[in-house]
Amino acid sequence: MSATATTVRARRRPPNETVGSPLLLGHGRLPRVLAGTALAVLAALWLLPFLWAIATSLQSEQDVATPGLSPIKGAFTTQAYEQILERGNVPVWAFNSFLIAGLVTLITVVVSTLAAYGFSRGTFRGRRALLAVTVAAILIPPQLLVVPLFEQMLLFNMVDTYAAVILPQVVAPMMVFILKRFFDGIPRELEEAARIDGASEFRVFLSIVLPLSRPIVSAVAIFVFIGAWNNFMWPFIVTNDPDLMTLPVGLATVKDAYGVQYAQSMASALLAALPLIVVFLLFQRRIVNSVATTGLGGS
Repeated sequence: MSATATTVRARRRPPNETVGSPLLLGHGRLPRVLAGTALAVLAALWLLPFLWAIATSLQSEQDVATPGLSPIKGAFTTQAYEQILERGNVPVWAFNSFLIAGLVTLITVVVSTLAAYGFSRGTFRGRRALLAVTVAAILIPPQLLVVPLFEQMLLFNMVDTYAAVILPQVVAPMMVFILKRFFDGIPRELEEAARIDGASEFRVFLSIVLPLSRPIVSAVAIFVFIGAWNNFMWPFIVTNDPDLMTLPVGLATVKDAYGVQYAQSMASALLAALPLIVVFLLFQRRIVNSVATTGLGGS
C-alpha cells in the first residue's frame, strides 16, 4: 500500500522538480516572468542614479544649472573631464591610490591571517583576553582614533609620507575575527596529519590552512581593497603634499578650489569609481563566489 502511494506521488510530481528541492518560484512561465520583471525593475532603480551622473558629467555647467527634471538639458560635451584633468594631477593620484590600496590590502591580509590563525590554534597565556580586546575594538568608531593617530604621526615625523597613510589602515579587527571563525571550522585532523609527516607550524599554515581558506581570504582582500581605495578622511588629514594625495582626496581639492560645479562633481565621482568598476568587471566571478561562499557581504 505504501509503495503504491509512493509511486502515485512520484508520478504526480512535475517533471522539472527534483526530489527534496525547495519550490521557490513554482513551475511554468508566469513565475519566471514575474521574477525577471522584478529583477529588471530593481536593476533599473540601481542604475538610474549612475546613468544620471554620467549624463550630468557630459554636459556643460550652464546646461546642468538650467531648471528642469530632465537629466539631459543640452548637447553632450567632455568639458568637465577636460577641466579636471587639466587642473589636477590625476595620473599621480591614481597611482597613489593603487599603491596605497594594494599595500594596505597585502599587509592587512598577512597580519590578519596570522593573527586569526594564532587565535584559532594557539594555546598561549592570555589568548582569550586578547581575543576579547580584538572583538571589542570592532565597536570603536574610526573617527575616535583620528586625533591619537595624527599625534603619533607627528611624534614619529611621518606626516606627508606613504607610511602615515598606510600603517593606520592595516589594523582590521573585524577581518581578524571573521578569519578566526573560518579557521575554527577547518578540521584539525588535516593539520595533525601534516605534523606527523614532519611539517612545521608555519608549513601547516601555508600548505593546509591557507589553501582551504582561499574563498574567505579573497573576500577579505576584496573588501579591504575597496575600503582603502574609498578612504577619504584619513588620507585627507595626514597628507598636504599634492604628490602624495589619493584620487578621492585630490579630486576633492580640485572641486573645492573652484567652487561647487555639478558637472565636474559628477565627473570626479565617476573618475574615482572607474578603477573599482574595472576591477569588478575583471574579477566579478571571483568576487561573487567569495561573497556567496563566505557570507561576508553583510559584515
